[in-house]
Amino acid sequence: MKKIVLSLMAVAALTALTSCSKKEKKAGDGASASGKTWIVATDTAFRPFEYTNENNEFVGIDVDILAAVAKDQGFSYDLQSLGWDGGVAAVQVGQADALIAGATIKQERIDSGWIFSDGYYNATQTFVVAANSSISKFDDLKGKKVAVKNGTAGMDFANKLKSKYGYDVVVFEDSPTMYQDVILGNSDACVEDTPIMAANIKDAKLGLKIPAGMESEGAPYGFAIMDKKNQELLDMFNAGLKNIRADGTYQKILDKYLK
Repeated sequence: MKKIVLSLMAVAALTALTSCSKKEKKAGDGASASGKTWIVATDTAFRPFEYTNENNEFVGIDVDILAAVAKDQGFSYDLQSLGWDGGVAAVQVGQADALIAGATIKQERIDSGWIFSDGYYNATQTFVVAANSSISKFDDLKGKKVAVKNGTAGMDFANKLKSKYGYDVVVFEDSPTMYQDVILGNSDACVEDTPIMAANIKDAKLGLKIPAGMESEGAPYGFAIMDKKNQELLDMFNAGLKNIRADGTYQKILDKYLK
């Protein structure tokens, strides 16, 4: 069954890339050693890291960091908005060279072939409930349903605690659908990266809230490749990230979306 699912994901990713993604962006002058345009996959809705704004522009922290790094290092890229599962599958089957989508650096992914850059943002995961919910601590989740997004650190966090606190986990393929399941009362809580949830509640005015003290210890996000032949791109990302941190560009990007 896992092989069938992976094959379907690969076909979907190939179809999306062939027919053109939702948004594309190129930067730099193609001055990398290979002289190629790198294909970078990303998610579709993971505010404030990647999302479509009111002007129908694809924007976010990941989008701006990649642009700044590409400018610093002089390489060209094509950013493909494929969704989380589609983006991962595209890189796995070689239809994209790398992924930037708020991907938490974790050992399980490294063991399965992900090759990460240096961390570019540290994030915790948190439980989130409806705005009128009385849930305020982990013990309140007993017998409840907790929504998670497939293949994420939030899903790992929820699964780690479900036996201890006695709740059931329901899996979704994207964040907006997961949020709506909680807002509609089908699930009692969901688990999401804290900065993502805080931004969505504030900017999209979602009927959700973040209870204090229901977050993880946190881990860094990384830019990722899954084929060593793309090491050049990973090395450029690390070098560019170091430079934009040093010259203040990185902090300006964070301030733009988080303040």
